[in-house]
Formats: sequence, structure tokens, C-alpha cells
Amino acid sequence: MSSRAPQSAPKRALITGSAGFIGFHLCRRLLADGWQVTGLDAMTAYYDVTLKQRRHAMLCQSPAFQAVEGRLETPGLVAELAQGAGIIIHLAAQAGVRHSIDAPRSYVEANLIGTHEVLEAARTTPPAHLLIASTSSVYGANEVMPYAEVHKADTPMSFYAATKKAAEVMAHSYAHLYAIPTTLFRFFTVYGPWGRPDMALFKFTRAILAGDPIEIYNHGDMRRDFTYVDDLVEGIIRLIACPPTASAGQADSLSPVAPYRTVNIGNGAPVGLMDFVHAIEAATGRTADKRFLPMQPGDVPATWADATLIEALTGPLPRTDIRDGVRRFVDWYRDYYAL
Repeated sequence: MSSRAPQSAPKRALITGSAGFIGFHLCRRLLADGWQVTGLDAMTAYYDVTLKQRRHAMLCQSPAFQAVEGRLETPGLVAELAQGAGIIIHLAAQAGVRHSIDAPRSYVEANLIGTHEVLEAARTTPPAHLLIASTSSVYGANEVMPYAEVHKADTPMSFYAATKKAAEVMAHSYAHLYAIPTTLFRFFTVYGPWGRPDMALFKFTRAILAGDPIEIYNHGDMRRDFTYVDDLVEGIIRLIACPPTASAGQADSLSPVAPYRTVNIGNGAPVGLMDFVHAIEAATGRTADKRFLPMQPGDVPATWADATLIEALTGPLPRTDIRDGVRRFVDWYRDYYAL
């Protein structure tokens, strides 16, 4: 008779937005940790689809990864894919503050209708934990910093932020009605290798290496709580094991009527925009040609995450220094584009 203990079934996760910047890094980490992962992505043309295809191709090198191409808002698709998944992590969204001014309907379809499909999937096939990506942009006009989860987030400055706040409220109602353990995590300016081409680090690096000028808004008087992507993923991984059941203390955002909480995931230390530019200049070895411009519609001058709650739930998280994180991105960029 064999004395070997029976092996437990592999953990299964459904990730929406798996070909996106954060989704790719999260899926890669889950696969490395022994999960079976189903990844859904629509491969929309908001930015270079080739970049998304390359990310998915890398994930598909693992036999534990199943790639599905389809639109989040397709009725019943998410519910079908959620069968057997122990957790659902909903990252797919139409992103971008400024783009939401030009194409608001796409935000309604992806961020509202698409999130409803995820919630319906969780209702019909309840996961052990439903985790949904939100954004620091929901804090909007709130001037009390650092941003804490218990602060009001009722004054969005962009339609993008408004749809993400609406998704938070929708998720709370489902958590209450159907007892679905649900965590909404709010990202703070995530950056790193394989990042989105519409974000500042990608645009600045591309322009500086090409000898083109960069546009610096609010005349450089801005601060962001830049969060390195691996640090963010570590926070998500730890939150998987922390469904909202018991209070984590006075600063907890745990709902009094539902298994639901919101959690910031940020570096907890805002960096001045010009310091960010200087880090890119140091990593590229070039000086940027700077064009200073006024504040853009929908933007806010600063973001700053209060990390008290997530550290109470998961312990201290890694905090990559901005100079190291930017250097890693620039190294990736030069390698990817053979520069």
C-alpha cells in the first residue's frame, strides 16, 4: 500500500482582464504559486493589441492557464467561465481618465454592464472570495490626505472614476443580498514592466528615448502615490486569504450589513512629478525636453494611500523605491523594443 498522502486539487481562479498590465502580472504570480487560472480578455484596441497578445502568449506557456478571448459584457460568458473557480478577481475595465471624456459609453459597457455580469456570475456560482479592482480616482475632490477607505468618495472628478465608484456600490448590494464575500481594492498609480502605453511612465520613456518633448501637466506641481506592480500583486495575493468576515480594527471599512470592504493598495509615499521625471532621466541617461502645461480636465493634483488597513489585514507589504522601479521598466522597454 502506498504511504503517499493524497494530493489536494489545484486551486482555481478566474481572472478578468488577464491580458492587461496588472492582469498579466497577477496571472503569472498565481501560476507560479500553483493555481489553475482561466483568463478572460476582450483584446480591445484601446492600446496596442500586440502588447496584450504577447502577454497572453507568455501566460499560455503554462499548461495551467486557459486563455479565453471575449467581451466581459457578453450575457452569461463570465458565469460559464466561473464554474469551479474558488476565487474571481475582476480586473477588466475601460481605463483612462482623459479617454472617459471622449468615449464615455465604452466605460458604461465595460465598467458597469461588465461588472454586473461578474456579479451575476458570483451570485449563481458563489466563490470563496470575489475581489474587484477599483481606483484611487474614486476619492475625487477629497482633499484629506492620506486617503483612507473610511473617507467619503462621492465627488468623482472624471467619468472613469464615477463608473468605478458605481461598480463599488453595485458590488456592495450583491454582497448584502447574496452573502458574497467581496473585497474592492483601490489601486494607486501602478507602474512597471509590461505597462500600459497610455500611462505617463511609458509615454515619457518613449518620448525621451526618441528625443521628443514630454508634456508635464499642472506645470509639474503634482504628486502621485506610485505603486510598483509586483508590490501591488503581492497585496492582491495576500488579500485572497482575507475575505471580509471579521473587523480589522477601528480603521476598517468593513460594511455593517454585508461581507464587503474596500482596501487601498498603494506605496503610502507620494512622489513629486518632477522627481518621477528625474528618475526616468537617470534610468535612460538622457535629459527630457519638457513642455509645461496647465492641469487637464478630470485630473487631481495629488494622490496618497493610507496603507493602515491593508497592513492590518496582511502585514507590511514590499515598497519598491521609485528609482528602482523606473529603472526596471526602462530596462524592459529597451529590451522589448530592441533599443
